[in-house]
Amino acid sequence: MSGTGPLHDLPVVLVGGLHADARRAAVARLLADVPGSVVLHHDLATAAAGTVVRTVRDATGILDAGEAPLVNDCACCALREDLVPELVRLAGAGGTPLAVVELWDSVEPKAMAEVVTAGGFTVTGVITAVDPALVLPYLGNGDDLAEGGLAAAATDQRTVADTFARQLEYASVLALAESLPGSPEADDEDRELLTQLHPTARRVPIDHGDPAGAPAPAPSASASASSELARAALAGFDVEAAAAAQHPACALLPAEADAHGVATLVWHRRRPFHPERLYAALEDLTCAAARSRGRFWLAGKGDTLLHWDAAGGALCVEGAGPWLASLPDAAWELVPPVRRAAAALDWHPEHGDRCQHLVFTSPGLDRDGLERLLESCLLTDAEYAAGQAAWERLPPAFDTLLEV
Repeated sequence: MSGTGPLHDLPVVLVGGLHADARRAAVARLLADVPGSVVLHHDLATAAAGTVVRTVRDATGILDAGEAPLVNDCACCALREDLVPELVRLAGAGGTPLAVVELWDSVEPKAMAEVVTAGGFTVTGVITAVDPALVLPYLGNGDDLAEGGLAAAATDQRTVADTFARQLEYASVLALAESLPGSPEADDEDRELLTQLHPTARRVPIDHGDPAGAPAPAPSASASASSELARAALAGFDVEAAAAAQHPACALLPAEADAHGVATLVWHRRRPFHPERLYAALEDLTCAAARSRGRFWLAGKGDTLLHWDAAGGALCVEGAGPWLASLPDAAWELVPPVRRAAAALDWHPEHGDRCQHLVFTSPGLDRDGLERLLESCLLTDAEYAAGQAAWERLPPAFDTLLEV
């Protein structure tokens, strides 16, 4: 919330992730280590029957259960409508040092963090629980969520890979649950992939065993934060900064890295892509890495910052607003300061903030081959020298993809 403080003094931590066993282990750890805390969970698996099942539980078991009707045939919408009133009820009852919101499998934490904050609560942490051995399989899974019964609405067109990537990259804390029953052993490559995908996250190993004998209630969550995960859950979370860190114009992207068979290539250029050559190379570029993201500049569309977001062999390309260089000076006052700061770091005397900034992360990354392919998609010296008027006449290869 901007301009005002929170209306309620009940701290809220979100715990999410498609790795359900890891998520449940993280929640159990918090219940054991923050005495008196409660978990609020909406099970969207029952949406086909027309309702969402809500449970509230503590370390001893279920305290309350109920149903929330679907909203506009959307389970996730029902969650949004029901979550804040339930938190208000918990806050009003008193005696709860921490509310843990356990998000259902495919629910993404960004939207929920913003809902909770808008409802007058302080989000003290966003945790995505991860089984490191499953990171690469999930990033490589291009199946629609609906195929696995994980869709949050009838119109949900997300895939396992892109949903998992957003869950992973938004969180400030990654709770690592290794050696879960039925899961393969994680190795150094698995852990390194996780590190390179989200290098700024706080990574907390957790004991996935069922904690026995929760201690007696304590007066406050901060006083009873007896584990690293509990302390991370209460460390604080800036919802606005987290949103900015995901926006393609000012995203906090990974840096160059190469360790344990995993590499991250950061590719930054000051020349636009040729639309036809880039379009022809999209499949190869998309499949070159387990995860790629960033912003790019297309000749003939010099006003539009384009977002590149790929995982699971699928690519999403969409307009993400204007390059600041295309705006009149008077409009800059309407742009958030973090956006202006990001543009200033990339500023070029001729092109302003227009640039290519793409990041590719993968085990076995063919860095040299990928760089050659990317370079071949840029305008040649002759095409570049022809200037913007000539660029506007290039074939509009991306118009269908961008739904222009």
